[in-house]
Amino acid sequence: MKKTICLSFLAFMLGLPSCYYDVEEEIYPEIDCDTQSATYSGTVEPLLSDNCLACHSAAVNTAGITLEGYNNLKTYVDNGRFLGAIKHQPGFSSMPQGASQLPECDILKIEAWISNGAPDN
Repeated sequence: MKKTICLSFLAFMLGLPSCYYDVEEEIYPEIDCDTQSATYSGTVEPLLSDNCLACHSAAVNTAGITLEGYNNLKTYVDNGRFLGAIKHQPGFSSMPQGASQLPECDILKIEAWISNGAPDN
C-alpha cells in the first residue's frame, strides 16, 4: 500500500511539468516595426545605402539600374519594379541578388513610404 502511494505520488510529480502551456505571443513577441514615421531620407535612403547602392549607384550602375538619388529611385517605385524586386515576387529579379530578402520590417517601412505617395522627405 505504501509502495503504491509512493509510486502514485512520483508519477504525479513527473507528469506535472507536462501540463505546462506556453503562450506563443509571450515566447515570441511581435517585433515592433514603426512604419508611421517612414521617410525617404530617414528610412529608405539608409536602406538603399546598406543594401542596394553597392551595385546600383551612379558609379557602378549594374544592369543599367541606378537607385542613387530620389529621382532615380522614384522611377522604379512608380513602375513597381523596386517593390517587386525587394519582395522577391515572381516576374522580378530578386534583390539583393544572391542574398536573402530584406527583413520584413524594412519592407513594411518601404511599403508604408510608397503608400504615402513616396514623398521626397
